[in-house]
Amino acid sequence: MVDHGDTAGPADGVTTDDARSYPPLRLAIVGYGGAGREIHARLAAEAGHTVSAVLTRDSGRRNQAAGDWPGARLVGDLGELIELRSRYDAVVLASPTALHAEQAATLARAGVPFVLDKPIGVDAHEARAVVAEAAATGTPVTVFQNRRWDPEQRTLVELLGRGGLGDVHTFERRWERWRPVPRRRWKENDTAGGGLLLDLGPHLVDSATQLFGRVTSVWAQTRALTTPTEDDVFLVLTHEPGGGTAASPHAVVSRLWAGSVVGAPGPRTRVLGTAGAYLVTTFEQDASPLERFDDDAPAGTHGWLTRGRDREPVPVAQGSHVDFYRALPAWLAGDAPAPVDPADAVRTAEVLDAARTSAREGRQITL
Repeated sequence: MVDHGDTAGPADGVTTDDARSYPPLRLAIVGYGGAGREIHARLAAEAGHTVSAVLTRDSGRRNQAAGDWPGARLVGDLGELIELRSRYDAVVLASPTALHAEQAATLARAGVPFVLDKPIGVDAHEARAVVAEAAATGTPVTVFQNRRWDPEQRTLVELLGRGGLGDVHTFERRWERWRPVPRRRWKENDTAGGGLLLDLGPHLVDSATQLFGRVTSVWAQTRALTTPTEDDVFLVLTHEPGGGTAASPHAVVSRLWAGSVVGAPGPRTRVLGTAGAYLVTTFEQDASPLERFDDDAPAGTHGWLTRGRDREPVPVAQGSHVDFYRALPAWLAGDAPAPVDPADAVRTAEVLDAARTSAREGRQITL
């Protein structure tokens, strides 16, 4: 069990009954921008944890961190953060993707447990190196694949478990936005670690493989329409046979979209099976012409089970992204597995590498 003394900053988040048997964590966050502050720090607070150290060189973000977490130590480099090891229980790496592998290796060699935002490297080589270094040093590591806790993903898992779709043959998911004027961020402009393939691709591929198993082949198209990196991505994944149901002889095909210049976003999720389809029309208040489809959706539901013109609402599964952070204390205490196995992130990186090769060479890649 984690044992520590005084903490700095707010710790008024909600915890589950299981989490109450463990003390709140003290976390150090590397990078305090859109991911570090708006996602990780927010979820950590909601889970009842404290941010006790922040690594950022940007003066504006240092001021934000000081205001958000009074008493937190503010540092400018990873070596200085490691010297403060007694002040935190784990590090959250929320830095730009191109820095992940090097920073993760440094933490692993220092024996510091860490949470690594996806993707864990710019390619499968870096991803494998991160996992190997952590294994060699015995350093706990997990990956922030928070979209596993999306309502649509958890609801779909329950629906598949009940056999509500019969034998599934097709999985479609879109992450499409109408953003014709790009944001001025590294994700749009960094040709080494930016682009939608590395930003949204890890979520899309991880969702597909968690639902339907290992990928055996990849075909992809990518384009750069408004940014130096790709802002238009389409992947076709073929899964190993049997992913639809244990008795199914066929392979599920996943079709995955990510786009920033989409004036008419398509259905967020469509899963096709022999007994019907699961349909989610919109996503997280993103503007869509399909919004009206859900105007009469009952409270406590998420998506529709459809058969032609017939449809019935599907009860939403319980859970949210904060459950990832609620699971960390038991994991760090050695009483539970990692919320996300890093080996899963390596397999996702291999799929994304294959997608990059497929898009460049115009052919299907076998894994």
